[in-house]
Amino acid sequence: MKKLINDPFDFVEEMLEGFCLAHDDLICRVGRRAVARIDAPIKGKVGIVVGGGSGHLPLYTAFVGKGGADAAPVGNIFASPPAKPILEATLAANGGEGVIYVYGNYAGDVLNFDRAAAIAQDEHGVRVETVLITDDVPSAPKTEIHNRRGIAGAFLICKCAGAKAETKADFDAVLAAIRKANDNTRTMGVGLTACTVPANGRPTFSLPEDEMEIGLGVHGEPGVRRTKIIPADKVVDEIVETLLADLDFGDSDVAVLVNGLGATPYEELYVMYRRVKQILDAKRIRIRLKFVGEYATSLEMAGASISLMRLDAELHDLLVAPMHTPMIRLF
Repeated sequence: MKKLINDPFDFVEEMLEGFCLAHDDLICRVGRRAVARIDAPIKGKVGIVVGGGSGHLPLYTAFVGKGGADAAPVGNIFASPPAKPILEATLAANGGEGVIYVYGNYAGDVLNFDRAAAIAQDEHGVRVETVLITDDVPSAPKTEIHNRRGIAGAFLICKCAGAKAETKADFDAVLAAIRKANDNTRTMGVGLTACTVPANGRPTFSLPEDEMEIGLGVHGEPGVRRTKIIPADKVVDEIVETLLADLDFGDSDVAVLVNGLGATPYEELYVMYRRVKQILDAKRIRIRLKFVGEYATSLEMAGASISLMRLDAELHDLLVAPMHTPMIRLF
């Protein structure tokens, strides 16, 4: 294992310390394992709390800031944050109008966020609701969409959440916008290599040099199939075909996200975007917004994912609203 670290078991703490020091004009710590925007809580604004395990930057910690989330709890690598930092993030985000949790649909996260929500409501009188991100198409059939995982489409959904809350819309309006964003987002990825969790010191799974896994999860969860390395166009064809079959995009406007998993050169991401555009143009699906880069990584995993969000006027406007966070500055 080759990594620029000290003690592997101090990795998350030292990362978080450096992250907050580097971006102290935008965020601050509100506990050992939670961060908030420096102007939180904002009176009259619905609070947005996102979060999950470390190892996925910019997801979720770097989504905190103006036009983004108000606070985020931080877990160990690929592990849910405990209830305590989630509660600390909740109280830091609460400006009196309630708090909405937005995070990926993983069992540990659901358990701990639900526990924190109960404490926030019962002991502190904070209204809390949850939107689980379920954009990962291969992780469950369409008939069980509520069981799907949340992956890179989380960026598009959290962007809409933060932008809607920034308008100081009421709680129910913010909640409805986030749910709509999630309902209209679909993602699928491909993995080329595993990654190594520092505390474990070995790859999270095994993938031969001449193989790739279509539909691989961001923690190494099994995908749809393993195959010998095939050209990028064929990979994109399979992914986009799967996404379009899962949601009726029809003659619609879309936002496209081509996301790198941590060790994929930007040049390869642009090769993929090129093919996405060719396919959508041929189907007369209009790309109104595009994002190419790293928005949800898996340490040093090589691979990428493609997300499509079906847009209406509201979702379009939320995605183009300004966002100024530690690693993402848009419009």
